[in-house]
Amino acid sequence: MAVTVPRSSSPSAPPGDARRTRNNFETWQWYFMRVSGLILVFLALGHFTMTHVVNDVADTNLEFVQDRWANPLWRVYDWSLLALALFHGLNGMRVVVDDYVRSAAKRTWVKSGIYALSIGLFAYGTLTIVTF
Repeated sequence: MAVTVPRSSSPSAPPGDARRTRNNFETWQWYFMRVSGLILVFLALGHFTMTHVVNDVADTNLEFVQDRWANPLWRVYDWSLLALALFHGLNGMRVVVDDYVRSAAKRTWVKSGIYALSIGLFAYGTLTIVTF
């Protein structure tokens, strides 16, 4: 006969417990991956349509980008694509590192490198979009 233990409706961990905070963070990251992935599908398809269907790829040059970025909405669109794609990928890499790097010290170093690279790419991409 199986023994079932009823779960309490209140969490067993105290309010400041690190396990509870970690679970809450992971839950929000799980939601972020689903929502950002869905948004990225539409942003990427829009970008593909604009640069490969509406306009000829051979005509994509500096003037095309200048004309498009003259409208601030296109800059917001491209920055949103950059930010969501970068942070979606960063979160995925964080999960892969957590799954496969066993040593806590190595995991810290690998994550630090990934975070530094991501911050650098985000800053460089943002600088390009804002100051172009």
